[in-house]
Amino acid sequence: MLLVCRFRVSDPETFIVRAEQALALLTAQPGCLKGTLARSTDEDDRWVLTVEFESVVAYRRAMSPFPVREHVIPLLSEALTDEPAMYEPTLTSADGQVETHTSVLAQDAFTVRLGEAAGPATPRR
Repeated sequence: MLLVCRFRVSDPETFIVRAEQALALLTAQPGCLKGTLARSTDEDDRWVLTVEFESVVAYRRAMSPFPVREHVIPLLSEALTDEPAMYEPTLTSADGQVETHTSVLAQDAFTVRLGEAAGPATPRR
């Protein structure tokens, strides 16, 4: 799973300190693979924080420890909310090799109500 949080930042120095602490806390959690803070090259006040997790379960567990809830959750709550924040990989690539990932969501995930979906027996593409 990929967490993508975009920010509009007026005080970069303070933001970087907070983001560094958030990345240290999150990447220390089991199942957290890596994290990145990046600044826009087009708009000086726009930043993005991305964190990659092994699974949805790893993401949820990573958000549970008290230090994460104390320091990371408040930072993430300041992210821009006009787009989704969690994404599941469809394709990944390294060394020229592309790997296709099966979705963990059922094909009917966005068309049924809670309790009706049977699970990812037929994953979405």
